[in-house]
Amino acid sequence: MPANLTFDALKAEAASGTVDTVLVCFVDMQGRLMGKRFHAGHFVASAWEETHCCNYLLATDLEMTTPEGFAATSWERGYGDYIMKPDLSTLRRMPWLDGTVMVLCDVLDHHTHAPVPHSPRAMLKSQLARLDAMGFDAMMATELEFFLFEKSYDDIRKSGYRDLTPISGYNEDYNIFQTTKEEHVMRPIRNHLHAAGLPIENTKGEAEAGQEELNIKYAPALDTADYHTIAKHAIKEIAWQRGHAASFLPKWSHKRVGSSSHVHQSLWKDGKPAFFDPEDKLGMSALMKHYMAGLLKYAPDYTYFLAPYINSYKRFQKATFAPTRTIWSVDNRTAGFRLCGEGTKAVRVECRVGGSDLNPYLAMAAMLAAGIKGIEDKLELPPPTVGDAYAGDTGRIPQTLRDAYEVFKISAFLRETFGDEVVDHYARAAEIEIEDFDRVVTDYEVARGFERA
Repeated sequence: MPANLTFDALKAEAASGTVDTVLVCFVDMQGRLMGKRFHAGHFVASAWEETHCCNYLLATDLEMTTPEGFAATSWERGYGDYIMKPDLSTLRRMPWLDGTVMVLCDVLDHHTHAPVPHSPRAMLKSQLARLDAMGFDAMMATELEFFLFEKSYDDIRKSGYRDLTPISGYNEDYNIFQTTKEEHVMRPIRNHLHAAGLPIENTKGEAEAGQEELNIKYAPALDTADYHTIAKHAIKEIAWQRGHAASFLPKWSHKRVGSSSHVHQSLWKDGKPAFFDPEDKLGMSALMKHYMAGLLKYAPDYTYFLAPYINSYKRFQKATFAPTRTIWSVDNRTAGFRLCGEGTKAVRVECRVGGSDLNPYLAMAAMLAAGIKGIEDKLELPPPTVGDAYAGDTGRIPQTLRDAYEVFKISAFLRETFGDEVVDHYARAAEIEIEDFDRVVTDYEVARGFERA
């Protein structure tokens, strides 16, 4: 990610007191920023080389518990350290926090100093290295959808997450008047992230009351994943600063549409789009067709990385603009994969399966791996689906986390790509989500059966 602050400039600003805090962060399994707040003087003196964290941070759940069953670390193994190695090329200001800059870290083994293989950033880097060896660069972009609510996180939590009220009263899709009412939150999101060096394009109202979308310009894949993670973190902090809550839960009400994170992707070679062929009817090169065939063939295998929680699967409902089938179509928002920019140099594929809760590093790594496999095996792309993709029954997206987990854990493709240890690690993470949910008595069960059962 291009930095908007050099290390030398940070030294000078730390000495002058302009900057007093450095957030030293890495990305966890759930796609969150984890780390420490350093006094800037100490960071520039020594901590810029490395710092340490407990290795349970890559073997936990959303609740930050220490579940059993991970081979990488456990109570029996003593929960030792990982090295957090700052990537100084990612230094950037956090303009919504006074006197604060941030740096992203790679996570290394404490003993060997090798990248931790199940670290999300390392998993994406491994696929980018494969592409580089083939002579290609991956250009990608993600769309961030989320809901803004009237009340703050604290008020909503104290209410037991009941009676949730979106910040607006009706569907605000592209509605300028309605989104004007939200500019006290959305304007600082755009401006602060732009000042942090992210290539922000726009925000807009999405297809529900209180639903927003942030669009960031396409960039090299690792930069895109970094942008996505920083933006998601910033949106929550800026909403909190203004007394509101922002949620990336994919489906907070069965009566409302869900929130997604569409991923646009293309390969480039020597600075030119390798997916484009002017002689093809749709502008698709043979390389692109093989890549897309790989995306489609292995979509069930990697759906878990696009939809990692129980709630993720509540999105996949007919006539909600969320897909139900892993098929492709031309500029058709009912399909799981949409061909965009047909006939132009901007031709690309948009994956519409992923929810707003995805970890971009894992999702992008898995899709790149599937595309690479399609290229290596010269897979043939089936014809595009025409019309309403909801109408068919083939190529169904796994319907539950349990369904996706069953495919994920036995995937020969994923095990060949990432290794048994990595697949087993994330399979255990899926099991934990399922086990936790299976223990819980939900409001739905009580209301439905308390008197009538």
